Amino acid sequence: MEAKDKAFSHKKTLLVKGNLMDLSDPKVMGILNTTPDSFYDGGKNLKLDHALRTVEKMLDDGLDILDVGGYSTRPNAKEVAVEEEKQRVLPLIESVNKRFPDLVISIDTFRSEVAKEAIESGAAIINDVSGGNLDDQMFQRVADLNVPYILMHMRGTPATMQKLNQYDHLIKDVTFELSQKLNKLRKLAVNDVIIDPGFGFAKSREQNYEILDNLTYFEVLNCPILVGVSRKSMIYKTLETNAENALNGTTALNMVALMNGASILRVHDVKEAKETIKLYNQLKN
Repeated sequence: MEAKDKAFSHKKTLLVKGNLMDLSDPKVMGILNTTPDSFYDGGKNLKLDHALRTVEKMLDDGLDILDVGGYSTRPNAKEVAVEEEKQRVLPLIESVNKRFPDLVISIDTFRSEVAKEAIESGAAIINDVSGGNLDDQMFQRVADLNVPYILMHMRGTPATMQKLNQYDHLIKDVTFELSQKLNKLRKLAVNDVIIDPGFGFAKSREQNYEILDNLTYFEVLNCPILVGVSRKSMIYKTLETNAENALNGTTALNMVALMNGASILRVHDVKEAKETIKLYNQLKN
């Protein structure tokens, strides 16, 4: 009971598009990458009509938040020009917002310029994998736009992060680095911040599991917690398979994440994540 009670001791709401989103019932964020090189779904949603059909399928499966990204941040991913990133995400966000006006859209970018135009096109949340590291204007831009911000822990860049996983005390160090960023955001009056520990970003496989096992520690930051482990190498390398065959492992770890306090699951497979949440809710009741 103690672990379950602790999971509900921190902030569990977000103000999104003028409405209060209650995260005491965990939400599913569906991943939609308009990239040719993302590790799992790269190239699958490059065409607008296909991407819209993917969104429809996700909505049928129970999608709560759509996360649109146009820049792959897998290890050693190629750089993408700002204008190209805009061309990949803005038309899709505009089309989704027009067709599904009630759907909450997040923009997965570390560039404040892309974030601004995405919000103006209909997105409502900024998901920054760099935690402000790669654009020193990002925090001020979030404050100006007055939207929720997903603060993820990462060191370096996608090209260098895997070499930057040396920590004195992993959980304490990651929490401290996040708290420094959170303090800067608070000083700018950014109130709606979601914490993402950054699975796979400047962490070894063993460190990823240590973070998942100690997820409740991050509740000291008093923010909702997002977990994104969907089909990642921490799963498929452990299971000696590949991303295509990592759905079962993803579901298993998503249940662990929920039991350890996650409020949002960022996934490729919406239906399975919603079923996991339904079973979790039954369990805690």
